[in-house]
Amino acid sequence: MKENRIPGDLTKDQMIERIIRVNHAGEYGAKQIYRGQMAVLKDSDCYNQLQHMAEQEDKHLEYFSDQVAKRKVRPSALLPLWHIAGYALGATTALMGKKAAMACTVAVEDAIEEHYSSQLTELDNDESELKQKINNFRQEEMEHRDIGIENGAETSPLYSLLYTSIKTGSKIAIWLAKRV
Repeated sequence: MKENRIPGDLTKDQMIERIIRVNHAGEYGAKQIYRGQMAVLKDSDCYNQLQHMAEQEDKHLEYFSDQVAKRKVRPSALLPLWHIAGYALGATTALMGKKAAMACTVAVEDAIEEHYSSQLTELDNDESELKQKINNFRQEEMEHRDIGIENGAETSPLYSLLYTSIKTGSKIAIWLAKRV
């Protein structure tokens, strides 16, 4: 954590709580997005890739769920919203087609990669396990983004609109989940 705190800066414990809370909420939302996509694209040639990504998100969520319990962190009060919104986003983009679903994946994972990279610079070395997990998860999120690109995300109709709106929505969700 940065030294030279000024009034209003988070303490180290508050920062760790926010990191655990927002990452738990984000991984929960990601799980719901993939559930929605898999429900619609169950007969698609990308189903196995969606399942692979969903399984990795499950492992990320399991780790942060354990951290919530272990560190006695209050989970985000917005989890019921992320449950509905995540599933709806996944299902809606999948209904638009495989490429739109992959555009969703690219946008979300780009936002998460930036978010995790920022956390890695904030964390001190005394949080080495948490830092290592976040780095590992960041690499898996980048793999998900690459899978999306390999599956035609950027050739999706309205790609720019989908990408920009979903990435912006993801950043807003991150901001909210840190605090609520």
